[in-house]
Amino acid sequence: MGGRRLGGVLPATLKLLGDAPIYGGTVQKELVTPTGALIATSYASSFGALPPMSVERVGYGAGDRDHPGTPNVLRILVGRPSGAAGDRVVVIECEIDDMNPQLFGSAMERLYAAGALEVFYVPVQMKKNRPGTLLTVVAPPRLRGDLADVIFRETTTIGLRHYEVDRECLEREVVSVETPMGAVRFKLARRNGRVINAVPEFEDCAALARQHGRSVKEVQAVASGAYAASHQSREGGAS
Repeated sequence: MGGRRLGGVLPATLKLLGDAPIYGGTVQKELVTPTGALIATSYASSFGALPPMSVERVGYGAGDRDHPGTPNVLRILVGRPSGAAGDRVVVIECEIDDMNPQLFGSAMERLYAAGALEVFYVPVQMKKNRPGTLLTVVAPPRLRGDLADVIFRETTTIGLRHYEVDRECLEREVVSVETPMGAVRFKLARRNGRVINAVPEFEDCAALARQHGRSVKEVQAVASGAYAASHQSREGGAS
């Protein structure tokens, strides 16, 4: 969802908007009610520009008040993502050079539990030629404050950087494929409706490898062959 104009905004509305992006306008009257702010922040997972989409339905609403030069109307679009899905995420970073290495594992667990999408560590060279670690967290923008609290609580850093970026993701789906050794889940990734990646679930392959006394890579090869055969069969049936 995009930002909203704030004129004579109530303190309760500002509180409910939280970390949602906002901007001011020329209308010095209430344009966002506490109820509207609560609905927007409760149902929206992120805020930003309109993503690529195929529109399925359009809804309009109009208010009773007239604001000169600014139509008092609202439009909502409902649709499906087109092509690769895109959204905004926040990146939170800090360098650490004075922390017990045993604490990095628990910090990562706490960050994922708090809603982080990605957490990773990269070795870096810091000032005074000290080896350090760059902590990077990728998350929905609305969780920035919560994740910052986790980082300050679980690590020794005394400062953070954060910035928002665009993220583009392929459409993803999980399917089950029957193989001679048992069922294996596959993660499928599509772009414009076409499968461009099909990867067998490692844990499924590892479990079947233990069960049949085979190596994981052997099971992966068998599973990939079974997926390819079933995929070709579906294409042949469709033609």
